[in-house]
Amino acid sequence: MVTVRNTLLIFLLSFSFATAVAGDEPPRLSHDGLVLVEDSKVDQAYVQPGADLGVYDKVMLAKPHIAFKKKWQRDQNRTRFGEWRVTDEDMERIVSRTKDLFGAVFFEVLEEHNYPVVSTAGADVLLVRPAIIDLDVTAPNVSAVPLSETYAARGADATLFMELYDSVTGQILIRAIDKKKGKRKDLAWSIMRNETGNRADAEKAFRFWAELLVEALDNARKGNSKEQAGNG
Repeated sequence: MVTVRNTLLIFLLSFSFATAVAGDEPPRLSHDGLVLVEDSKVDQAYVQPGADLGVYDKVMLAKPHIAFKKKWQRDQNRTRFGEWRVTDEDMERIVSRTKDLFGAVFFEVLEEHNYPVVSTAGADVLLVRPAIIDLDVTAPNVSAVPLSETYAARGADATLFMELYDSVTGQILIRAIDKKKGKRKDLAWSIMRNETGNRADAEKAFRFWAELLVEALDNARKGNSKEQAGNG
């Protein structure tokens, strides 16, 4: 049931994001009662009316769901032959490493800003459920050719879905949707891509998203502090 729910939710969010990209106005109210945030730093953000992130000083981070762009493997293998072809095992390896990198970057950024990452729910614990979908790695290394390098005009593209919940009640508080492209606008020619470059692109995007989460938590705590000072 959990798998079915996650698949359905990602489908709904994908449809919502695709609609926005196509130029249509995103819905002001989500299917589960969240309200669209104006002028968000991400492509789309929805918030539960009355939600207060200022009560959370710890984070419980779920393992991210990772999904490749539709027909990514087929498109990659159109121009690859023999040992250069992307196998199912290569995709599993990329997914595993992406999950590990995502968790490591978020853990590091949160801990740096004094938001301990914990494994137990609590009144002061925010549950973060992330998903990376439409993952499009331009020049993936394949296991048969581990030191391969490819010239490409961009690195990896990916879309983040992140949901923030109260870890005790399960109440959803915020949903954010953001797409990051790996295109280098400052270069008019192709650059060498390999696994190190792809990892660097992913790490940069994950750090950006983690710092946005920290910023949201910090701003909420500052708002609460000002309100308490005013009441005092």
